[in-house]
Amino acid sequence: MDLLRSMRIFARVAEAASFTIAAQQMDITTAQASRAVTELETHLRTRLLNRTTRRVALTDAGNRYLTRCKEVLELVDLSEAEAGDAQVSPSGVLRMHAPITFGQHYVVPALTRYLEKHPQVRVELTLSQHVPDMLDEGFDVFLQVTTSTLPDSALVSTKICSMPSVLCASPGYLKRAGAPQRIEDLTDHTCLQLVTTFFPVDRWVFEGPRGQVEVELEPGRLRVNSADALAVALSNGLGIAPLPMLAALPWLQSGALVRVLPEWELQTMTIYAMYASRQYLDAKIRTWVAFLREFVEGTLAREPA
Repeated sequence: MDLLRSMRIFARVAEAASFTIAAQQMDITTAQASRAVTELETHLRTRLLNRTTRRVALTDAGNRYLTRCKEVLELVDLSEAEAGDAQVSPSGVLRMHAPITFGQHYVVPALTRYLEKHPQVRVELTLSQHVPDMLDEGFDVFLQVTTSTLPDSALVSTKICSMPSVLCASPGYLKRAGAPQRIEDLTDHTCLQLVTTFFPVDRWVFEGPRGQVEVELEPGRLRVNSADALAVALSNGLGIAPLPMLAALPWLQSGALVRVLPEWELQTMTIYAMYASRQYLDAKIRTWVAFLREFVEGTLAREPA
């Protein structure tokens, strides 16, 4: 027995005081309506309706059950409407994870505009460098940075953007040490090293006019695992180093750093939004991923760097 269906039929019969009218309203046969109410009475072991050939009337138990039945059906209808609305109107709590640098420079500015546009959404944002377990840690969506293809996963991925890494130094350092004109000139400069999973520790791999060129690195005066920290060291004139464009942009815009050998680029990073499924995707996830992609594309298109 479909209990909810039987409850709906019983309520309609009770309100119409007729099996025939209720059946017509619900586009079923009179026999189906009668059988559903009988099954419900058997399930409850209580007579709900007194039937004669001319009329239908509620018993005392039926009258009490009808009141509760309406309350239950109203809650079910409300729950279904709210769940269905989640596919249409963004609302509720959006739990997100993002890498620190990308989160600070792009996710937070995008969020301020997204939340203005969707006032029914609240956001819980976690910034860290580790790749989370989305289900165990309770995230709706997280951003993953990679320099290669994504590993096989049951998760759905949407590409947000790709950004190269660029060689940077401060104007003060270049004035003091001279600007390298060729890749080979880097051997005469103080080369600082970014130590992450994306950058080899012992070499820089360039892509440019001569194809791919590698530069072997001696142990540098500074090795650091944070692009933002390395940018600060560079702005203070400590040397030359590659920075992911997403970390370099604010410094290039302000003039605190300039590009070195601008015809050459290093490791390209791709940022993906990861979420559980395309089927019945919650509106707040769908709209946020689309909004972030559009925001980042627009921001990069406006940046002369």
